[in-house]
Amino acid sequence: MADDFRDFFEERSQWTDPDSSVSSGGSPHDADSGAAQDAPRSRREIRKSKERKRTQLLTRIIAIVVVVAVIIGLACVGYSKLRSWREAREKASQALTADYPGPGSGKVEFTVESGEGPAEVGNKLVKAQIVKSQGAFTSAVAANNSTLYPGTYELKKHMASADVVAILSDQSKATGFLQVKAGERVSQVIADAARLSGISADDFNAVINGGGAGILPDEAGGKFEGWFEPGTYNVKNRGSASEIIKEMVDKRIEKLDALGAPTGADRQKMLIMASIAESEVNSDEYYGKVVRVILNRIAKNMPLGMDSTVAYGLGTTADKLTDAMLADASNPYNTRVNQGLPPTPISNPGESAIKAAMNPPEGDWLYFVTVNLTTGETKFAATEDEFWKLRDEYKSSNSNAY
Repeated sequence: MADDFRDFFEERSQWTDPDSSVSSGGSPHDADSGAAQDAPRSRREIRKSKERKRTQLLTRIIAIVVVVAVIIGLACVGYSKLRSWREAREKASQALTADYPGPGSGKVEFTVESGEGPAEVGNKLVKAQIVKSQGAFTSAVAANNSTLYPGTYELKKHMASADVVAILSDQSKATGFLQVKAGERVSQVIADAARLSGISADDFNAVINGGGAGILPDEAGGKFEGWFEPGTYNVKNRGSASEIIKEMVDKRIEKLDALGAPTGADRQKMLIMASIAESEVNSDEYYGKVVRVILNRIAKNMPLGMDSTVAYGLGTTADKLTDAMLADASNPYNTRVNQGLPPTPISNPGESAIKAAMNPPEGDWLYFVTVNLTTGETKFAATEDEFWKLRDEYKSSNSNAY
């Protein structure tokens, strides 16, 4: 009721300024105009105006407080999340590069397969509980610029990564992996395969002497020489000698097909010539020329005269041949006496020799002499006179001249 009365009173009351009377000399008309333009407000209007201003000010303050609070809240949440993210990242980084102090315990057989890189090997090591993290292992490989060699190694659980790298990069500590080298004979390959695999040499010889049914192609004529592809083979955990031998032959056929080598009987002839070139010289630049000498001699009905073939037929090496051995016509591989190619390849030629045999250079050479046994330098001649000049150049007592 008091408020209503107050409102009623304020609506009907006016505030006047004693000094607002007309100044001396002023015009009544001017005074009336000023009053009209600046009419006094009621107390209620003034109070409501002040209340509106207070409300607006309060609203602004509240809005500012709310905005500041939101900003502070978001900042706190953002900082908390950032700190959590950084902590998680640091933990993840530490986990990725964590390492055991070593030296480890127990005994673990671990195999590095041919073609595996540091990351793949590292993952396998972690699964085998040998190293703590792949990151620590790959970092150790990179820091030491190490090469990881295929093979089966004896390791421990919970080893320091650097210690594992030292072992896996030492080829002498690898077991179970067979290295077939270009120019090796089958006899040497199967001896190594038996030793590394733990399978009896008799088992390997039984396959080699059994005609190769189901393993060799028909053009091989039941003979394995020349049909093993050089490379690295895991023989440690293979089930049988035939499985190991078949893998080497399959790889050879795969490589020949990929190179576009001739098929059938021509493939076997090509392998024979490549194997002779591989056995006679030691450089890619000479393989093709040796093959051309072979072809030129066959075209002229000349014996090949290669001591490497004679030695193969006798199971020995060229430096151990005697005059009687060189004259023995009963040796089917004696190309000093018997014309034409020998019955089979005399080794397992590598890719370079095979490519040379597939596409030998043109030339009229009939002879070649390795004039420097230390460097392997070999010179080729088209006539017998040139050949004897090369022989004079050759100073060593162990000559390879044809």
